[in-house]
Amino acid sequence: MCDDDESPGRGTRIDRRRFVLLTAGSALGLRHALRVSAACADVSAADVPPVVGDRLVAVADPQSTTPLRVADIPLDGGPVIALPVDPVSKTIRDGSRLNRIALVRTDPTSLDGPTRDRSAEGVLAFSAVCTHEACVVAGWLPAEGVLVCPCHSSKFNARAEGEVLGGPAPRALPSLPLKVDPGELTIAGPFSATPGVRRK
Repeated sequence: MCDDDESPGRGTRIDRRRFVLLTAGSALGLRHALRVSAACADVSAADVPPVVGDRLVAVADPQSTTPLRVADIPLDGGPVIALPVDPVSKTIRDGSRLNRIALVRTDPTSLDGPTRDRSAEGVLAFSAVCTHEACVVAGWLPAEGVLVCPCHSSKFNARAEGEVLGGPAPRALPSLPLKVDPGELTIAGPFSATPGVRRK
């Protein structure tokens, strides 16, 4: 009787050569699946929105994963555009432009209650993507504490939860709560609303 013949009560038997080929094929398939899975994990880690505990790194220094500190944000200076970074894997979450964050620093006593609660020693974090046409919000009027979009001049009150003060923007800039841990600016919660443009 051949090795691969069916025998009653025994099911199908396969010869040694087929067994080796099947085993090798399974091993290659598993290795490929693990490689694809790891690649997908890397992509998703960069794509996900800011996560509680993430640190922040400056976009102007794309190779650095050194977290920003309060002193790195100039008092009443222009916004520092940053990205979240996983503190363990050091993955910079740069897979989506909606992860860009505008950091400004102002006198904490000038902030309204909810805004002060979301700040870290006067450092405020907002989505850097304008809610009008998704331009980068990079302007700053320090005397007024106002963020300005250079594309269509929308103005957002950084001292009052990013509310719209002027221009065509239809809604406030989403804000992001911060804390200092230990000495590093750290994300303390999710955006107050979905960043970017809401299409009807």
